Amino acid sequence: MSPRSEPLRIPVAELRRRPGNRATVERKVPVGGLGVGSASTPPDAEAQVVLHLESQSDGVTVQGEVRAPWTGECRRCLETTGGELTAEVTEVFSDHPDGAELLAFDGDAVDLSETVRDAVVLALPLAPLCRADCPGPEPGSFPVRIEGEPGGERFDPRWAALDELRFDRDPDEG
Repeated sequence: MSPRSEPLRIPVAELRRRPGNRATVERKVPVGGLGVGSASTPPDAEAQVVLHLESQSDGVTVQGEVRAPWTGECRRCLETTGGELTAEVTEVFSDHPDGAELLAFDGDAVDLSETVRDAVVLALPLAPLCRADCPGPEPGSFPVRIEGEPGGERFDPRWAALDELRFDRDPDEG
């Protein structure tokens, strides 16, 4: 297939002719729809990938960086937030892969598609914040009900479903 259809399948036959040979690969690749928790890459997102390949006596080392946009929901105020993630990539492809640390060649090429996807997912924030000092929801818009306190009838409507929970029922009752 052409490099356009598999942008991270990098031919290395020429690179491997002499140990110490180096090559740099810069590509934009689609990474839309990857996510973890409330953070994800936008559906049409592209990652900027810069990789440095170096031939070794029995393989190729790959080191580089991946940058991609992300969006998510702030864990405190629940507003939409986002930014750009940066992930480091380090892989070793070997003629004799061991399955744990060393990867196998794909013919005369290395396929970094899965490596880049994994790096993006691992770099996404698990609990995004819109800013470091985010105070959370606006108290006037989302008051908290405190039982037994005057004015306790005001409550945050997002918690209304919890009012329906009953823990004092007999489990044998329907």
